[in-house]
Order: sequence, then C-alpha cells, then structure tokens
Amino acid sequence: MLYVLLELTRDWLIETGLYRFFMILDQLTFRALAAAMLAFAAVLGLGRPVISWLRRKKIGDSGLSDSAALARAAASKANTPTMGGILIVGAIAGATFLLADIKNFYIQLGLVTLLWLAALGGVDDWLKLTSRSRAASGAAGARQGLHAWEKLIFQLGLGLLVGYFTFNKGDSSAPHDLAHVLNLPFQKTYEDGIAPGGAGLMVNPSLIYLSRAAFVIVAVLMVAGMSNAVNITDGMDGLASGVTVAVAMGLVVLTYIAGSEGTAQFLRVPFVTESNELIVLASATAGACLGFLWWNCAPAQVFMGDTGSLALGGVIAYIAVVIRQEALVLVMSGVFLLEIASVALQVGCFKITRRLTGTGRRIFKIAPYHHNLHLSGWTEGQVVTRAWIVAAILVVLALALVKVR
Repeated sequence: MLYVLLELTRDWLIETGLYRFFMILDQLTFRALAAAMLAFAAVLGLGRPVISWLRRKKIGDSGLSDSAALARAAASKANTPTMGGILIVGAIAGATFLLADIKNFYIQLGLVTLLWLAALGGVDDWLKLTSRSRAASGAAGARQGLHAWEKLIFQLGLGLLVGYFTFNKGDSSAPHDLAHVLNLPFQKTYEDGIAPGGAGLMVNPSLIYLSRAAFVIVAVLMVAGMSNAVNITDGMDGLASGVTVAVAMGLVVLTYIAGSEGTAQFLRVPFVTESNELIVLASATAGACLGFLWWNCAPAQVFMGDTGSLALGGVIAYIAVVIRQEALVLVMSGVFLLEIASVALQVGCFKITRRLTGTGRRIFKIAPYHHNLHLSGWTEGQVVTRAWIVAAILVVLALALVKVR
C-alpha cells in the first residue's frame, strides 16, 4: 500500500522536493527488511493482549492425546491458549499489505493463499476447542474439528487455483517460458553465450517445460503436502515456528535470486518476471515466526494451532511454485518432510500388517517422529533445538546447491 501510494504521488513529491524523504520505498531490499521488522514487532507487541483474549475466551489446548504416554507428557500444557496463528497470519498479511506492491499479481495470490488456509485452520481449531462446550449445551454436531477429507478438499482446491492462475500469469502461449520450466537440481537454466538480440544469456535448449496440467498437479501436491507437513510438525514448543524461520530465510534468498534477472542468469537458475515482490512476503513470514517464538518457546504461552501451521505451509509451497524452486525448497523443508513421512509410514505399515497378519505393527513408537524421539529419551528441548539445527543445515545445503550446476 505504501509503495502504491508512492507511485501515485511520485510526480507531486518530485515537484515539491519531498521525494527524497520517501525514495527509500523504491528499494525492494529496504521494504523486505522493513516487512520482517514490522511483522516481528507486531507479533511481539500484540502477543500479550491476544494471549490474554484467547485465555478469556477459553481457547486453549486440552492436552488430550490418543497416546497415554503423550497424554502424560502433555498434561502440563493443558489449557495453554492456541489459535495463536492469528498473530502470525495477521502480522504477515499486515506487513505485506503495507510494504509490498499490492498491484503485483503474485502478492495478491500469496495473500489469498495465506488467508484461505488460515481461515480453514481457524474453523478446524474452533470446532476442536469448542466441542466440549457445544456438547454440554446440547448443540447439534458437536464434533472434534473438520474431517481430514474436508480439509483436504479445501487444500486441493486452493492448489488448483494457485497452479491455474500462476501458470496463466506466465506467457501460456509461449512454449519456452521460464515461469513454467521444470527446474531440476544440478541443471543449468542458461548456457554460456549471448542470446539472439543480445538479451542476456542463452537458455538451455534441453530444459523441460511443464504443460498446464502438469504445472497444476505440481502446485496441488506442493500446497496440500506442505500445509499438512507443517501442521503435523507443530507438536512441541517452538518446533514448527523455529523451523519455519529457517526455511523462510532461505526463501528470502531464493526469491531474491529468481526475481533478479542478472543474479538468476549468473547462478544459472530460472528468472521469473515480477516475482521479486515475493521477497516482501517471505521476509514478513520469517519476521512473524521469529516474533512468535518469543511467546511459543518452552514453556509455550501460546500455540499457533492449525490457523498458523496450515497457512505457513501453504505460503512456503506457493512461493516455491512461483519461483520454480520446488526441489530446493523441499530440501530446506526436510524436517517437515520427515515428520509427514513418519506419519504416512506409520499408518501405512499398521494397515498393511493388520490386513496381512491380523495384528497391526508400527515402525515407530509413535508418530510424528518428534514424539518418537521424545519417548525414546530425548527431552523436548533437545528435540526442538536439534530440529532447528538440522533445518538450518538443510537451508545452507539448499542454497549451496544453487551454485552447483
């Protein structure tokens, strides 16, 4: 909004000599840093009153679990306020709205993705956390949250929209638009030599360009998969928020590269026109999650709930799809992928062995994997801190792979 206002008043500001006081808004790097700082400050400043409001509304975690061992471990967390994701989402949306170019299509779709999944998670949280009171009052349909298939429908629907409109944003009539390329690890997008007409480097002729259908499928898998992966990871104080800080910082770098033609060509990765504004969204995400850690670190004063976790996973996936860096973002998100894979393997193994032998068997003591580590003797602090370390290492590895081509 501020950038749009600057554009609308630019001529007047120049004529009156006031432009020098606002010209810094023309610098994308400044707006990105300002978005991170604003989102961080917003979560930090609004955290206490929002937590107090959630407590008054009795929007807290019951500490219930299907596992007796986990139930004992979670007893100390009973009634800790949840739905703290409204802090994260509000800060990201507010900072992005103020400091990004809101006329930019990618920013608009990014905000839709953020708010769509936050609303979905909010409904799920609300149904879970008010089920007891609704049942006690005799309310019909007092159930524990949304069914998995209900959430999946909305996640898949959003993925379809993201894929369709992102593909159309590129030049859908051009067979060789880098906004549609399948960007594989170790693959050079550009080759040495000047392109015809002198417009930068030559594009690698062996690149694979996705059709509309293939592009949409990739977007659907990324959005649905990452939103659920972050949601599953959100099970210990500071775990999901801390890992997201690391991944978001990596996204800031990747988005800067993809949005800068000179840098993208130097590093031989796809340049996506107009994607540079997404650095503001990525920076705001990092700042908001860092601020949330102030309240979410052990012992947590608030949990993000599905409201925050679904939205964060969706934003990570959306930015990855736009900048054509799904593979590297999956590397950075290794902790999230391990968590969702542990659940898939656990459930799959149990169902298959029960069908074959009549007795279901498990691979882990319990899934997701962070709980398995906890029950294996690690303290919760050790699990979370080591997950942060692994996430940071994976981000560095992914950024190093940008150059290995």
